[in-house]
Amino acid sequence: MIHIDEYIATFPEDVQMKMWQIVAIIKEKVPTVEESISYDMPTFKINGKRFLYFAGYKKHIGLYSVPTGEKDFVDDLSKYKQGKGSVQFPLNKPIPLELIDKIIDFKLRE
Repeated sequence: MIHIDEYIATFPEDVQMKMWQIVAIIKEKVPTVEESISYDMPTFKINGKRFLYFAGYKKHIGLYSVPTGEKDFVDDLSKYKQGKGSVQFPLNKPIPLELIDKIIDFKLRE
């Protein structure tokens, strides 16, 4: 079974750096988070339940299990392409770590 570090290693170095930033903030906020690969994506679980997961693509990193319908996130997420429960962070821009931090805090309160 592939591990998160092996998944990340398949991407160009600049994309790897962005992915490691996401991993670092998740681990910083939730030190006990469980790591796995689900649906071919790095997945982070709390008590066996999916918490957040992400995937790399040609032009963006998708973050999943995001509270896209919540009013607290409308302005922050409006800058990015979204799907139901997902947001796409373009690779040609910095990863919005403060937004990810805010998402994590919200999900921890759920």
